Amino acid sequence: MRLSIVTTLYRSAPYVEEFCRRATAAVRALVDDNYEIILVNDGSPDDSLELAVQQSQADWHVTVVDLSRNFGHHKAMMTGLAHASGDLIFLIDSDLEEEPEWLLEFRDLLRRNNYDVVYGVQKQRKGGIFERLSGHIFYKILRMLTHLDIPSNIVVARLMTKRYVQALLLHAEREVFIAGLWACTGFDQYAHTVVKHSTSKTTYTPARKLAQLIDSITSFSNIPLIGIFVIGCLVTLISGLYSTYLIFHWLFFASPPSGWTSVITSIWLLGGVIIAFIGIIGIYLSKIFSETKQRPYTIVRQVYKSASHREVS
Repeated sequence: MRLSIVTTLYRSAPYVEEFCRRATAAVRALVDDNYEIILVNDGSPDDSLELAVQQSQADWHVTVVDLSRNFGHHKAMMTGLAHASGDLIFLIDSDLEEEPEWLLEFRDLLRRNNYDVVYGVQKQRKGGIFERLSGHIFYKILRMLTHLDIPSNIVVARLMTKRYVQALLLHAEREVFIAGLWACTGFDQYAHTVVKHSTSKTTYTPARKLAQLIDSITSFSNIPLIGIFVIGCLVTLISGLYSTYLIFHWLFFASPPSGWTSVITSIWLLGGVIIAFIGIIGIYLSKIFSETKQRPYTIVRQVYKSASHREVS
């Protein structure tokens, strides 16, 4: 059995060396030499690439995939999975908030129960009240609009079989929301409770979370478009009833009804609703535009391996 560990690097210089050391110790407890550690440099502005290349030169098990620029965490993870050759693939963040040693627990659960995926879920989301509350709201709205069963406190760390990863990589969209892809790929998945540490400040700002929520909903759901149609029908019905009332009033009372301020307010309200609806349709059109161009979601600049790199079957 061959085992692959995949992680991404972005401002990861303080963690690269320790991550490789701990990941190596964890994987060697399961296999001898038949493993690989894949580090995907996602255009990190610090010394992450240089430190990762040093690790690959010192250990032939380590492969560094250097992307041509920063493409984003989710796309970098998909690229790393595409380069993995193991029968089992362990995906994990490199900042050590998720422990490489979880591999042992995940492997035991996967083998004992014949799962295709064992993934981590936090017992309690890390961070302050705002981060926990915003995360809870994010996933609640996401589940409501996409009907995907995504836990609120899911983490990156997951052990996957090769057949699951191959199925996951069949998703070829350019706008990648990887948690949604994990869920919709299916197979037998098991959520294992873990405790995630806090070693660094999150890079997911409120604006970035909002942008990701919009991207994830429009990538996995057409409910906003259906909502536009339903609201349009309701507005048409209400306006029809109101028009009937105006005609009736004019015929039998021969005077226009009072309250034109409310009419003007309604015009402004409907104008704002229409602009918002056009914006929603525009988001979907922009996604169609992006997908039809079929641009690669990442570009690999170079792959670094030790000169003594060899495969163990």
